[in-house]
Amino acid sequence: MKAGEPGMLKKIAETIGNADNIAILPHVAADGDAIGSCLALASVLSDMGKKVSVLMEEKIPQLYEFLPAIELSSVYNGESIGYDLAVALDCGDIERLGSRREVFEKAPVTVNIDHHTTNTGFAQYDHVDISASATGEIVFELLEHMDAKPGKAASTCLYTAIASDTGGFRYSNTTSRSLITCSRLIKEGADAAYISKKIFETTTLSKVKLTGEAINSLELYENGKIAVMTLTMQAMKRAGASDDDSEGIINTARDIVGVETAALIKEKENGDIKVSLRSNDYVDVSEIARKYSGGGHKRAAGFTVRGGNMEKIISLLLQDIKEML
Repeated sequence: MKAGEPGMLKKIAETIGNADNIAILPHVAADGDAIGSCLALASVLSDMGKKVSVLMEEKIPQLYEFLPAIELSSVYNGESIGYDLAVALDCGDIERLGSRREVFEKAPVTVNIDHHTTNTGFAQYDHVDISASATGEIVFELLEHMDAKPGKAASTCLYTAIASDTGGFRYSNTTSRSLITCSRLIKEGADAAYISKKIFETTTLSKVKLTGEAINSLELYENGKIAVMTLTMQAMKRAGASDDDSEGIINTARDIVGVETAALIKEKENGDIKVSLRSNDYVDVSEIARKYSGGGHKRAAGFTVRGGNMEKIISLLLQDIKEML
């Protein structure tokens, strides 16, 4: 079946119903949508009596440790378990499964549910709905096809998924469907105020310091239309920060008056360079990310360069963005 084909979600619901031991896999460096979607599905399947594991590439960020059903997740340690179904959620391509790719490829049945325009369709059953604001929206629909009510735990996770990917319903991907879905999740027990406080109004001292480091590195180009911030390992150490602390910092650059495209270029401990991209009105940053084997959305995307040189990446990136302005 092709991605987005009518009836695909119903077919996936039937496939999940026939499975007993299920692995659920978010993309590497999982964000709120990926984590919330995975934990929500795992919670419902566990309540149905199925054996289910959310296999993470890294530890769940502190920001999302408040989510229920987190006990169903673990960092993948390379152990080979005979899952009869592997479900990838919010993952644009098989490479973004990292070391867990072997789990996916060994499973006799595979499912890929996503909303990214850059999704490559890598499973036996692909459902990619680019009209959805978040994968959490699609998982909510999947549960309906399974005749399963989300309950408070799964509703909390799905509300978090949608709220995080829409920036608290402020981004252009917010639709009436997003709001209707979240309204129904609130009826099922999601506490909107509590979730918003946790993901948008709670921070760490190290993140505040790291934000200062990023702001000090800020450079504007093309008459203020491009904003670039960098975070070296030295800056991370000065702030006493972890990778988790860098989440959302790029918005500080994107929100500057006159800026169309913002980039945050971060050095990782292993020498890789992670690039996050955001735009406001017309630049499709997913096109830029795709050029470097990354992906994402029109207004939010990213990629990683293995062992890259930060200055060279900035130079290439500026050229790419200028061409799109």
